[in-house]
Amino acid sequence: MSWLTNYVKPKLQKVLNSKETPDNLWHKCKNCGQMIFQKEFVANQYVCAHCDHHDRVPPTNRFDALFDNKNYELIELPSVKQDPLKFRDTKKYTDRLKSARNTTGDEDAIKVAVGKIGGQETVVAIQNFFFMGGSMGMAVGEGIIAGARHALKINAPYVMFTASGGARMQEGILSLMQMPRTTVAIQMLRDAGLPYLVVLTDPTSGGVSASYAMLGDVQIAEPGAMIAFSGPRVIEQTIREKLPDGFQRAEYLLEHGMVDMVTHRHQLPEELGKILTLLMGGRHRGLKAAE
Repeated sequence: MSWLTNYVKPKLQKVLNSKETPDNLWHKCKNCGQMIFQKEFVANQYVCAHCDHHDRVPPTNRFDALFDNKNYELIELPSVKQDPLKFRDTKKYTDRLKSARNTTGDEDAIKVAVGKIGGQETVVAIQNFFFMGGSMGMAVGEGIIAGARHALKINAPYVMFTASGGARMQEGILSLMQMPRTTVAIQMLRDAGLPYLVVLTDPTSGGVSASYAMLGDVQIAEPGAMIAFSGPRVIEQTIREKLPDGFQRAEYLLEHGMVDMVTHRHQLPEELGKILTLLMGGRHRGLKAAE
């Protein structure tokens, strides 16, 4: 019995365990439920090959797909005070930040980079929904402003990819203050005649949709993206009426004039390149010629 327990059983467990399927080998589509190889899903830019559902994308993967030849440089963002309100709910805010940083590898819910899209040098800011739901706090506000300042410095357009549940409650009024601060930064771009484009991804809501997310010179949305201020359940409970099918989705907003276009993720780099080239109108070439 000891021979079976001490020798045979461990050998069998080793063989069986070696054939177990890794947890991250498959992805289950949130829309159609189909199982997809994770590598194929990532290679397809997090778009389901069966139903075309656009899932959420980490910033690094989006940068790689967006910039020409995956060539870009990250912009260093200002640091902000951690936990200014000493906030605590079921967990300390500092613990939530630490957990989010360990999970995503990012300092906060935004990354900003500069590179070329369709040959046009562009500053791009991307919100990371995987970091505390992409919530807008002081760090996100400072990141957006830093991106706008860099765009002004190099005379380049600014593209914002939104993905957020709204303001970060752990920072209270300091989070809400980012709404007017980012609005002023966008106005500075307008005063300089530089384009500001917004790509609305799933989801874009709350204080984000009430500020910089809806201020673009051109508003682009990904297919099926939820774009709202408050969720449909809250609205239905308030007005006591059933909402139309597809309410607050990108296609519904396009039909009602809230966005300019709905563009497939695979076509975004090409479409952005065309729009940016058109809006800049050879501006850089003109400046160099004048010099």
